[in-house]
Amino acid sequence: MAIATPEVYTEMLDRARAGKFAYPAVNITSSQSVTAALQGFAEAESDGIIQVSVGGAEYASGSTIKDRVAGSLALAAYAAEVAKSYPITVALHTDHCAAKNLDSWVRPLLAIEAAQVAAGKLPTFQSHMFDGSDIPLADNLVIAAELLELSAAARTILEIEVGVVGGEEDGHTAEINDKLYTTIEDGLATVAALGSGEKGRYLTALTFGNVHGVYKPGAVKLRPAILKEIQDAVGATLGKTNPFDLVFHGGSGSTAEEIAEAVDNGVIKMNIDTDTQYAFTRPVVDHMFKNYDGVLKVDGEVGNKKAYDPRAWGKLAEAGMAARLVEAAQQLRSAGHKL
Repeated sequence: MAIATPEVYTEMLDRARAGKFAYPAVNITSSQSVTAALQGFAEAESDGIIQVSVGGAEYASGSTIKDRVAGSLALAAYAAEVAKSYPITVALHTDHCAAKNLDSWVRPLLAIEAAQVAAGKLPTFQSHMFDGSDIPLADNLVIAAELLELSAAARTILEIEVGVVGGEEDGHTAEINDKLYTTIEDGLATVAALGSGEKGRYLTALTFGNVHGVYKPGAVKLRPAILKEIQDAVGATLGKTNPFDLVFHGGSGSTAEEIAEAVDNGVIKMNIDTDTQYAFTRPVVDHMFKNYDGVLKVDGEVGNKKAYDPRAWGKLAEAGMAARLVEAAQQLRSAGHKL
């Protein structure tokens, strides 16, 4: 298989809605992490979403260059080529673009994709996220409405955030307080501004206590029942069951029961980043400790090329990240549901 077309991406999302499962959306920063993600999806027999943040895109362009558009396009090009060899389908997504970064990142990408579509080609990415959680909701939705129109022209899907995810993500920090819980009124305001599909499809991250970062189970007070309350209330006004295609952010440390309840309430995409970062790095650390004399030229010795060859520890890193992604696919019930 390969990268999803707009039609296939729509089919993926529809299948998740109908089948009550969610796709892992894994953040990547390099060609190695792209490969690890593809390996993990293939091992889980799950389709999925590969996504890049503004910091990840800058890093991919070169840590001294920091060109977020170039880095995004480079990772997408690599993924498009190597994905052809894996028996799963993946969509490409840009993650957590704050309002201050729109003009230097997502708007240029949407312009590139609109030009591709106008020329009869496929857009590079299948969806983009606008994170307006740090501005008033009214302003958030005005910008989201504009981006939804641009997304339709580029044949991409827009993801928005209604509410606030606590903790820190790529330099964006939010306090952990009552604002972490989206209200029914917020949901009603969203459909009033963006519609329920007639203006273009969008994904919605409604927040229910979510926090970015590293936490043990129980440390974050998630209330997945909020998602059902909002879905039911907004759905009653529209005459539609589960009107929102939901996204779960800040899921590290969530229990299996919390994840299952969120999926039951309409989550079809869950972001995976903190846990896969650790899963990628941990085998590298283990390799370095076990091969200390080989990776360093200790006391004038020459070391062991087989130990410090980046491929030696790189394969371990990829396998570790892939295994964590398999676990995520199993928890989200997407395992075994590839197209």
